[in-house]
Amino acid sequence: MSLIAKTTIQEVNDRLDAIAVVEDYVRLEKKGGRYWGLCPFHHEKTPSFTVDPEKKMYHCFGCGKGGGVIGFMMEMDKMNYPEAIKTLAHKLGIEIAYEDGGGGEPDRDWETEKSRKEELFELYRRTAGTFHHFLLEKPEGKAAFEYIVSRGISKEMIERFRLGYAPADRKWLYGFLQKKGYSAEFLDTSGLFSANYRGMAFFSNRLMFPIADRQGKTVAFGGRAMPSDQRSGTLQSDGKEPSSASQPPKYINSPELETYKKGQTLFAIDLALPAIRQTKTVYIAEGYMDVIALHQAGIDNAVAPLGTAFTDDQAILLRRWAEKAVLVFDSDAAGQAAALKGIVTCRKNGLSCALVVPSAQSAGAQSAGAQSAEEPLELKDTSDLKDPSDLKDPADLKDPADILKKCGPEILNKSMKCCINDFEYLISRGRSQYDVSAPEGKTRALALLFPYLEALDSEIERDDCIAAAADAFGVDRDAVQKDYSRRRAGGKSFREEVPRQAAGLAQAEGLKQPIRMNDELFLLTAVSVNANLYPEFRASLEIKEIEDPAAKELFVALEECFVHEESGIDDLLSRISSGPLRNFIIERGSSPEFRGDPKRLMEDGIKRIKEKRLRRRLTEIGMELRRSERDSEGAGLEDLLAEKMNIDAELRKLEGR
Repeated sequence: MSLIAKTTIQEVNDRLDAIAVVEDYVRLEKKGGRYWGLCPFHHEKTPSFTVDPEKKMYHCFGCGKGGGVIGFMMEMDKMNYPEAIKTLAHKLGIEIAYEDGGGGEPDRDWETEKSRKEELFELYRRTAGTFHHFLLEKPEGKAAFEYIVSRGISKEMIERFRLGYAPADRKWLYGFLQKKGYSAEFLDTSGLFSANYRGMAFFSNRLMFPIADRQGKTVAFGGRAMPSDQRSGTLQSDGKEPSSASQPPKYINSPELETYKKGQTLFAIDLALPAIRQTKTVYIAEGYMDVIALHQAGIDNAVAPLGTAFTDDQAILLRRWAEKAVLVFDSDAAGQAAALKGIVTCRKNGLSCALVVPSAQSAGAQSAGAQSAEEPLELKDTSDLKDPSDLKDPADLKDPADILKKCGPEILNKSMKCCINDFEYLISRGRSQYDVSAPEGKTRALALLFPYLEALDSEIERDDCIAAAADAFGVDRDAVQKDYSRRRAGGKSFREEVPRQAAGLAQAEGLKQPIRMNDELFLLTAVSVNANLYPEFRASLEIKEIEDPAAKELFVALEECFVHEESGIDDLLSRISSGPLRNFIIERGSSPEFRGDPKRLMEDGIKRIKEKRLRRRLTEIGMELRRSERDSEGAGLEDLLAEKMNIDAELRKLEGR
């Protein structure tokens, strides 16, 4: 049984960039010597999560969680220590060595799983390239190419999103990939082929949209049926018009695999992430074509869910980098229903929210402010259209893809600037859906707000919204509050309660008797966050010279790490059994008091402890000398005087005299 070599672990710890690791999950901003962001472990609006790049530690002052960045990665991706080391080694280009020259037999299952994932990534990358080649170069893809161009999509966007075409022959891809060396067993479980009919491609005669994770690895596909397959006027071989049941679905997505969970993935997240980080805002559209249209219009921070409603997992993912979400859903009934759910999902996961009702209205309306949702924005001037005859009805402009096609990217960009905040949108929706001149209509309109109110963090914000809603509908504020409270008290929950700060509360229990800083604990903490100093430290100070129990436990943990050739703050924390002590090291270890010259901090600390111990012994000797003189114990007196002389000499040496 072979374990990862200590040299490999040491190299990973030495070379890893703490900020780069954490920024894969949390958007950070530098303030002073630290980097700050919103904690991923509990919901907060003001950043209390901090990362120290020198100590390679993180700590949240809000919930108390903290540790080394390797532990952070383990927590975020739910992996064990060997998995984290191997993942980081792979990213850093470090070859993994094993103890005794072994090959890591205990982790064979992990290696096998990792290898399969990498093979799937490579398969999907190559398949995306093949589909892209079909779209641009093959006669079979000509119709798909002409269709995408007819939608106003530019060649630049076709390349950027790697759009493709899946050939109509459902057997072709299987044979092609086998010739490239892929086994039938691997292909059968790849998600690219039918589970019931071996060798039959899952996608055929479809415009293809590769789906990537945030690192840009292709993990799945979305496929749109060609218009000829969807058009009701297309005749079957018997000359009859096809029934709706015989028509293929307009869009289909890859089945879920170990590399792809649709509720946790967003279309174009890899392309949008730089702009999301920069603007702290994300546009959330309904589908692939809408996202591509927005990017073509210069709105690069646009993404879309994958065939499902916007999920909590997707919102949590976006909250790592964004503070605000702008929902861009269709103006039809389905789109507006999705908007209502999306608002609550955003709010309960810490994202502020606004909405755009897509339209081709020009910048004039923008300067006047966004219209209310009860009056959909409409095209006022058909001169803005690329082809006025193409627009039969303003209602045709129901999504970004339609606006791009009929009005162009400039008008689309302008229309996206006309936003309405989520609360005002809900008020307007209530007015447009119900007769608010009648008591029953007011009750229903207000009930539309209850899920939103429940999703809000702040009681102050909730009270303000209740007051504003009451004024908007002309009802008594106390009555609205009572109605809302009664609905909740009666067991009618509008959303599932989120166990906020659960991890932090669990740790807080162990901190009822906080550890106090003293000279010994200060010294051991300084060495803990600068583990390379420990060999020199242990040669200068013995554990019997330490009296504080917490400092002693820390000394033991450091010694165990040294003996086992372990490095990194995560290794040390794993050897500390006391929860309060771990929290103390995490919180205080990354504080400014340990930012000075590490070696000087250690040397000064050792000097203080030795001086304190020696002076305490001098006091004890003085008491014993007086007692010996009183009892006339001459022999004992000589020994005490000799010890006093030695201590005086040691103190002069420590003081540099």
